[in-house]
Amino acid sequence: MLSLQKLAVTVVGSLLLAIGINFFLVPFMVLDGGVIGISLIANYLFGIKIGLSMLLSSLPIFVLAWFYDRAVLFNSLHGLLLSSYFIDLLEPLQYYFLYEVELTPFSSSALGGWFIGAGIGIMLRYGASTGGTDMLAHLLAKIVKINVGIFVFIIDGIIVSLGGLLISPETFLLSIVSITAGGIATSLCTMRWKRVRKTHTP
Repeated sequence: MLSLQKLAVTVVGSLLLAIGINFFLVPFMVLDGGVIGISLIANYLFGIKIGLSMLLSSLPIFVLAWFYDRAVLFNSLHGLLLSSYFIDLLEPLQYYFLYEVELTPFSSSALGGWFIGAGIGIMLRYGASTGGTDMLAHLLAKIVKINVGIFVFIIDGIIVSLGGLLISPETFLLSIVSITAGGIATSLCTMRWKRVRKTHTP
């Protein structure tokens, strides 16, 4: 059952994703990892809406999850639906943002990655996610018994490299910046902060 807290976190995380993608990555044709990266490639090359492409790209992964780990599927479904919706909803606002704010490709890539990483990290911290290739990596790790991080690295590397070949070398380099910033933001958001209790001696 979806709690009110998890719903609120999923909404906030999805909005951060949508902001990072539409306002920072798309203007300079920058990629991210996972299903988002696949959807961005489809948008840059064929003009397919990013949110719709995310849904279509995730269908095979959700079918796989249905057979191997339904708990992961249900925890990711709401995040995928909301993030896809907000990404396409905010797309028309991109023009107004770019009119008011001027950024360099590097800073835009870093900020975009940071927003996306924060959105994903906030959701992960409260047990939600958007599924995508991270979920695929999780399922493959259970089947093949290899560390999930290795699968995530391989999948993201293939997607960004493919995007660099199909679009431009600049896209590849800026995407590395975006993924690095996103990884840092996700790590910070999911870090378990420990409270240090001070003991007072009389």
